[in-house]
Amino acid sequence: MSDASAARRRRRRTILRWTLTTVVVGVVGYFFATTLAANWTEVVEQGLEFSWLWVAATALFALAVPFTGLLWARILRWLEPTARVSAREATAVQAASWLLKYVPGQVGSVVNKVLWGGRKSISRMLIVISFVYENVFLQLASIAPSAIILLVSLGPEIFGRNFTLLLLPVLILVPLALVAWKPLFHRAVNFAARRALKQEVPERYFLSTPRALVSAFEFIGPRVLNGIGFVLIAASVAEITPAEWLPFAAAYVLAGAIGILAVFVPSGIGVREAVIVLILGQYIPTTEAIVIALLARLLSTLADALIALYYAAVRRTIPKEIRP
Repeated sequence: MSDASAARRRRRRTILRWTLTTVVVGVVGYFFATTLAANWTEVVEQGLEFSWLWVAATALFALAVPFTGLLWARILRWLEPTARVSAREATAVQAASWLLKYVPGQVGSVVNKVLWGGRKSISRMLIVISFVYENVFLQLASIAPSAIILLVSLGPEIFGRNFTLLLLPVLILVPLALVAWKPLFHRAVNFAARRALKQEVPERYFLSTPRALVSAFEFIGPRVLNGIGFVLIAASVAEITPAEWLPFAAAYVLAGAIGILAVFVPSGIGVREAVIVLILGQYIPTTEAIVIALLARLLSTLADALIALYYAAVRRTIPKEIRP
């Protein structure tokens, strides 16, 4: 290949890369801006006074994302011991994937990690499997503890009266939990890989059952941060007792899980708020529950802005050839 031809190919790749970057940033920025603007207007109309609890809640929401990135990197290192993934890389990759949640369907999130893995010479299949583990463990950590807390607090009637919104996520716990069983998950992925890719997936690409259980338990950590942040928001709006802290935290975490399951809705917009109002309405007036849900959406969106700033700062410290 001549030097001129190679130069043209490099220019085309550069143009394509910048075009795709512009499109993705534009889509994410649009959904981010519209979400922020809509919730800002509605919250301002409630006449709320500023509370420092909002600052703490926003910080906790933002902190949960790099925390999740560290747990995902731990899974990746378990699956591929030779993979060198620093804490900075892991949190930067996670931050970028988190911001891409505004692109419906989780496609942007997984593609970001796959492209980063390609630069690190990590198997594409391995990255996808680690992404599946991460999301399954997050869902398990969100649904199982929250369902137990709400069952104890409100009784089974809350699930029976709202079957579609609340009981169905609980029912998917069974297939999600089966991912933690290595033999079954390996066979399922192998079957799909043979059909679609005409190849076998190495058994070493899967967590042992004990490690899967440990990892699933660890993913409760980021959800605890989210729950505490939400309780702080609720306490700034309504008078809630210590007995309501756990149910309120569980309501937010479960609502977030249901929002993620709504894959065609950017960041679960609207779905999460509906679940929050439904559950909190059992404890406080519906009007207060609506204000809390809107305020939580606003502050979680502001937390995404902090995550974007963190990503921009950390990304510059990572070698250019392996930047997410």
